[in-house]
Amino acid sequence: MSTNENNIASYIDHTILNADAGLADIQRICAEAAKYRFKSVCVNPIWVSTVSEALTGSGVLTCSVIGFPFGATPTATKVFEARGAIADGASEIDMVINIAAAAAGNEESLVADISAIADAVHEAGAILKVIIETSMLEETAKILSCRAAVRAGADFVKTSTGFGGGGATLEDVALMRATVGPDLGVKASGGVRSLETARAMISAGATRLGSSSGVAIVEGEQGTEGY
Repeated sequence: MSTNENNIASYIDHTILNADAGLADIQRICAEAAKYRFKSVCVNPIWVSTVSEALTGSGVLTCSVIGFPFGATPTATKVFEARGAIADGASEIDMVINIAAAAAGNEESLVADISAIADAVHEAGAILKVIIETSMLEETAKILSCRAAVRAGADFVKTSTGFGGGGATLEDVALMRATVGPDLGVKASGGVRSLETARAMISAGATRLGSSSGVAIVEGEQGTEGY
């Protein structure tokens, strides 16, 4: 898959998830996304309506996270969060799995959790990405989690929250792609801060990139942002 500075932006979910991000930060991210034509702006739920309004007419999607960053909330709470974010204007939802269930090898629990959110998200015509948090799991648990996401009807699997002590690796992206097959999306997130890294992730199988260094990536520079 060929990528360059002109089309790499279409892979990027321009992301700001730090807890102390304020209105000026959100407005800046939205302006950058509209300028560079990123795929989406990804924010915490409290900012969804602000982002959706700011991006109106830009062609840039609004994305939000639920069960974030630990995934350790009840399924019903995640469903409520997802519906609220969609009502506020999100067209993409990135959910965190029950990481403990994955580590314990409880695939059926994962399928039940993801399926409930997938049903709510798809009912509203939105897209669901499933965050595996690969840095916390052994390979067998990563495979099991990806398999559960496929069974549950998710649209993407995603490597990381960026808050779990590690980010995307080429090995994990390749493993996820091999597990989910050619049709499901794979999102590499956490530590993607340069055009070189972005290209490598896409070559490994990623079809979306989550990064707070989107501007640096498309400008061919080295990003310094944390996510």
